[in-house]
Amino acid sequence: MPAVGEKAPDFELKNQNGSTVRLSDFRGKKVVLFVFPKAGTSGCTAQACGLRDQFPQIEAANAVVLGISPDPPDALLRWKEKENLPYDLLSDPDHAVLEAWGVWGEKSMYGKKYMGVIRSHWVIDEDGVIADAQIKVSPATSVERAAEFLAG
Repeated sequence: MPAVGEKAPDFELKNQNGSTVRLSDFRGKKVVLFVFPKAGTSGCTAQACGLRDQFPQIEAANAVVLGISPDPPDALLRWKEKENLPYDLLSDPDHAVLEAWGVWGEKSMYGKKYMGVIRSHWVIDEDGVIADAQIKVSPATSVERAAEFLAG
């Protein structure tokens, strides 16, 4: 798992429109990178809409938002449109990027264990270095912590 102070591992994924997006495309801006289990679920919607609601402050801090989940691009597009999300959602169906970032792991629900996304976010600085990392964070806390970190 990449740590604060380390260069963020670059990646290339398809967004909700099927266009290729690279993390390195955003050098010169801060990036709030959040990973979420499934588009349209309550916790993910709370997190994504919280970031949407904070988007003017995020932009004012010279930052962009990127979300990553294993959902296919068409599901991400439907969710983005339904919730009016002003940022790209990226599809990682084979969870290669999620694994590389250390957030694909064992989870438990109702006593059953399964593999899935460990909700987390990072703030990456203008030079591509991880400035903040919040792993296993709740949806509401994620938005609050990202906004506070960007506000300085």
